[in-house]
Amino acid sequence: MRDLTYPPIILTAKTLFRLRGWKIQITGSEHIPREGGAVLASNHIGFADFVLTGFPAERQGRLVRFMAKKEAFDHGVGGPVLRSMHHIPVDRSAGADSLDAAVDYCRRGEVVGIFPEATISRSFEIKEVKTGAPRIAAQAGVPLVPVVLFGTQRILTKGQKFSLPRGLPIQIRVGEPLHPTGDDPAAETAQLRSALQALLEEAIAAYPDPLEGQWWAPARFGGTAPTLEEAERLDVEEKAARAARKAAKADGA
Repeated sequence: MRDLTYPPIILTAKTLFRLRGWKIQITGSEHIPREGGAVLASNHIGFADFVLTGFPAERQGRLVRFMAKKEAFDHGVGGPVLRSMHHIPVDRSAGADSLDAAVDYCRRGEVVGIFPEATISRSFEIKEVKTGAPRIAAQAGVPLVPVVLFGTQRILTKGQKFSLPRGLPIQIRVGEPLHPTGDDPAAETAQLRSALQALLEEAIAAYPDPLEGQWWAPARFGGTAPTLEEAERLDVEEKAARAARKAAKADGA
């Protein structure tokens, strides 16, 4: 694949982060193969995750083709950029097509990035993990590499304003590859979630800033973020409100 826009976008992001003095600590990047297909499965805590999840892969000389909701590709400005970077649109009403596209990318030697929780975790904990990532890796016959971010929620996440704080610490942890076969998708998905949970514990333990009383810290570490249960309730309410707006718009059309 020809990548005319991807490298300069990475360079721009790295320059911005360096100018802001961000302290990005990456461990385990060697677990991402330097060649051949792979699936990177990352937790999802903020809107900048698409940028930061690609950093350990870039260290290995790889570019990640992220799966992202179709609506992002419909945007007048962002859509052409996403397509130029060969990311994969996900139409939730026809999910099999995007899964097939991801499998094809992997078989062609590409690294595919997926956020298996499907939406941003308001609790900054690991939510329920969907079966897509293990299924893609199993069908393509490629490794499934777990990745965890912590600190990116402080840039921009649900319910918070955009910020570029100076000296922001960000933890990026890459775990050992998993090798799903597709024989037991539920068990392999549970294995992925356990790997993500273990990496999150490591990332939080290594995080240099105090967590107590911070909006960006999980409740069980003394932060004021919603618990997993509270976050799930907020997600349900948001989904219902979105469906109501959609229905109202259709009625008025």
